[in-house]
Amino acid sequence: MSEFSNEQRRDFEAAAFRRLIEHLRERSDVQNIDLMNLAGFCRNCLSNWYREAAEADGVALSKDESREIIYGMPYAEWQALNQTEASEAKKAEFEARRPKDH
Repeated sequence: MSEFSNEQRRDFEAAAFRRLIEHLRERSDVQNIDLMNLAGFCRNCLSNWYREAAEADGVALSKDESREIIYGMPYAEWQALNQTEASEAKKAEFEARRPKDH
């Protein structure tokens, strides 16, 4: 494995994160419940992790602000444009796999 400086590693990680966010914005057809059921995280998790990282660095960030950073728009707007009602089967699967912090 190549050796990278801490700054390079941070820059590469940041670039990969930006690409993930861009991909999730482009794939608004993929519902959060599908992400949760398949991968154990969703866009809301990313926004929570972003907010936690900001707060760990002494930067106050609200839940709404962090969600807007991830979604690229206010969360309520994204929901109105993209969110569909989950099937009972998807809801049951989520409940069976629900992470303890959700």
